[in-house]
Amino acid sequence: MNKPLLECVPNFSEGRRMNVIDAITDSIGMVPQTIILDRHIDPYHNRTVITFVGPPASVLQAAFQAVSTASKLIDMEQHDGVNPRIGATDVVPFVPLSGSSMETCIRIAAELGKQVGDKLNIPVYLYGQAANNTTRSNLANLRTGEYEGLRKSISVDPERHPDYGPKNLSSSGATAIGARTPLIAFNINLSTNDVLIAKKIAKAIRQSSGGLDGVQSIGIIVDELAQVSNNITNYAITPVVVVVDAIEREATKYGVKIYDSEIVGLIPQEAMQETERWHLPENFELSNCILENCIAAHLQK
Repeated sequence: MNKPLLECVPNFSEGRRMNVIDAITDSIGMVPQTIILDRHIDPYHNRTVITFVGPPASVLQAAFQAVSTASKLIDMEQHDGVNPRIGATDVVPFVPLSGSSMETCIRIAAELGKQVGDKLNIPVYLYGQAANNTTRSNLANLRTGEYEGLRKSISVDPERHPDYGPKNLSSSGATAIGARTPLIAFNINLSTNDVLIAKKIAKAIRQSSGGLDGVQSIGIIVDELAQVSNNITNYAITPVVVVVDAIEREATKYGVKIYDSEIVGLIPQEAMQETERWHLPENFELSNCILENCIAAHLQK
């Protein structure tokens, strides 16, 4: 595959029903020249993250098919999970890879947004570098109030009107579609079940509260452990190990330690700095999480 490549990393509000997850995955895989690299299924977050790549036209088609499939199989009225979400397909980011550009990702995001709004009747918000205003560039702003809050405000609050699609929510909710640089989703579990500690640590380290640049963080409970769930949006400015060290410092204030950590999806090779300090589980195969390795392995087949 010598054509320009785009990466797409959609997040779906389903992490428990394998038949639904498989159906969404199959809808992506059936599109020619689309390569599925990774699938992270989390029953506690009730969320699945699928990473796939391909030429822009193929990625656009596959993303649309995935959103369409999810809208038919996921009922947000029945959904529960600890991760903030606004819809069956919560977010669809496009990331430029070899031979492609951010401008291409922005164009593809807008095209997909219009298709989803017009053909599927799903409200769409453009975010990241595809956003039409600075408020919507931050995904956390779009998720304020989550599905339940958006359902009440979308029709009456002009600030919540979508970029595409109707000003009301069906059971499939809304979708945020955008363009961004590579992001690292990195979660740290603490040696406590006190979620208030995780929430305090998250507030201390996230950028919006005056913490680390390019870090978004929330505190939640996952499998009876308090978790600090992080998105690192600029690992060149704030490497993973800096986030780990900050969480460790904050945790000591409450007499707890880091239990372990997890990577969600794939990460670029250049972000792999001081990985021995990331608190990954013993015998975790880190090479399987490197984006470039996964692409090379599939292209050689």
